[in-house]
Amino acid sequence: MIDDAWLDLTLLLGGVRAGKSAKALSLAASHRSGRRVLFVATAQPLDDEMRRRIDNHRAERSAEWETLESPTELARDITARFAAAAEGFDVVIIDCLTLWLSNMLLAVGDGDDAEAAVTERVRALLDSCRQLSRAARAQHRMAPRWIVVSNEVGFGVVPPTPLGRTYRDALGRANQLVAAAADEVTLLVAGLEVPLKPR
Repeated sequence: MIDDAWLDLTLLLGGVRAGKSAKALSLAASHRSGRRVLFVATAQPLDDEMRRRIDNHRAERSAEWETLESPTELARDITARFAAAAEGFDVVIIDCLTLWLSNMLLAVGDGDDAEAAVTERVRALLDSCRQLSRAARAQHRMAPRWIVVSNEVGFGVVPPTPLGRTYRDALGRANQLVAAAADEVTLLVAGLEVPLKPR
């Protein structure tokens, strides 16, 4: 495993409408070298309501930023996009882990190996982020800042279905893995920031 010293990663956690995405956009816009921003969207426009949400989120971010839609293959798609970008990216926002895991679990199902499969994919994503950061430094460029958005779903009631419980457990495990790799973790509650792991 590559040393996390190569990874500048911020994890933003919270409930629905807690201010996570707005914080991610603010961090990217204020980054000292935030000229090239890659916004990685994991949502899929499966119905009219979700299409409206996606359109609203798109309108909130800078038109100069590049958007990469990646509902399931984050590690592969981000690596491919970096390979095609001559100058790389200064900031990468992944919004969000919550929908990414949901998309994966719908494909995998609620079997006993679902959480293990998700864990493997999260580790692969983190390894790709480390490798891309390391490659940027090897080319004498500033490594990108990674901003990951995820929901905290462990405070609620126990889901009534096996798939719901598998999802809750898998997301909790994914959040732990990303938080361990991050050098900054912030919990957002009602738009207020609670530092869990200060930079």
